[in-house]
Amino acid sequence: MPVCGARPSAIRITASPWVIDVNIASLDPVTSGRLLSYEADTADRYRRAASYVNRVLRGEKPADLPVQAPIKFELVVNLNTAKALGLEVPPMLLARADEVIE
Repeated sequence: MPVCGARPSAIRITASPWVIDVNIASLDPVTSGRLLSYEADTADRYRRAASYVNRVLRGEKPADLPVQAPIKFELVVNLNTAKALGLEVPPMLLARADEVIE
C-alpha cells in the first residue's frame, strides 16, 4: 500500500480547501468524495493475475510470461461531489459512466 493510502481521509481534508482531487489508492475512492475515477477494473485485474498464478503452478517460468497491460477500465462519477463544487457533469460523460453516484 502506498504511504498516502494509510490515511486517505486526513489527506482529503487537508486538500479540500484548495479543491484538489487527491488520487489515493483505496477500495472505493469515489464514494468517499472523489469527483470521478477512471481506472483499471479491479475484478478483471485479479482474474488475470489468477491465470498467471495458474500458469506458474503448472510449471511455466515467470520470466517467460508476457507483461500484460489492463484492457478493461471503469468510469465512476460522483454527482454529489460535482454539486458541492458547483460543476455540471456533461450528459455524454454520464452516459459513458459504468457507475453514477447520486
